Amino acid sequence: MEFVHILSEIIVGYIALFILTKWLGKTQINQFTPFDFISALVLGELVGNALFDEKTGLSHILFSVVIWGILIFTTEIITQKSIRFRKVLEGEPSIIIRKGKIDFNVMKKNHLDLNQLQYLLRSKDVFSIRECEYALLETDGTISVLKKAEYTYPVLHDLNLPIKPITLPVPLILDGEIIDKNLTLVNWDQNKIEQEVKAHGISSTKKVFYAEWKEGEALHLQTYD
Repeated sequence: MEFVHILSEIIVGYIALFILTKWLGKTQINQFTPFDFISALVLGELVGNALFDEKTGLSHILFSVVIWGILIFTTEIITQKSIRFRKVLEGEPSIIIRKGKIDFNVMKKNHLDLNQLQYLLRSKDVFSIRECEYALLETDGTISVLKKAEYTYPVLHDLNLPIKPITLPVPLILDGEIIDKNLTLVNWDQNKIEQEVKAHGISSTKKVFYAEWKEGEALHLQTYD
């Protein structure tokens, strides 16, 4: 009977976790933030410990999985709706190399040393820091790299083409919310962004899902439609 009980709990736990994974969506795997990692560990522990506890029945396993799933799902909904709450749970990317120079303070803040940075750069086919113009440490611990113009492919020096300065695109609107600190970075203000949005035939910044500024180019806008 003991083996039958364990078998039934394993099957029920497996099915419950499978349904929960499908319900929560692919972001649990594709965008694995530190919070997602901890939540996955806790969920696994809830089911794993229940299998070897004789006092824990199938109803207890299902109840634990459902409640934890609701908490995670609610958190995902809140992070989609609120940028501030999203930053608290998921964090935000950090510019660790800016205009070819390593930002020591950002490295210290993210507990990253030079060996780790070099490893992350090599994973992006950058074997020398001198090749890198910008590097962003993403919330999941990976790194995104924007190479200097002369090191992009095909190499501009080989084609005898003029080298244009590299600029980092700056998001100005996310989920209908204007990012004030980013406006300051590009020397814009509230009136300027509103004028640009209206020039694109959009009545309000609240209707803009995403807006990106890049030097020398028109503002890139995308609405919710």
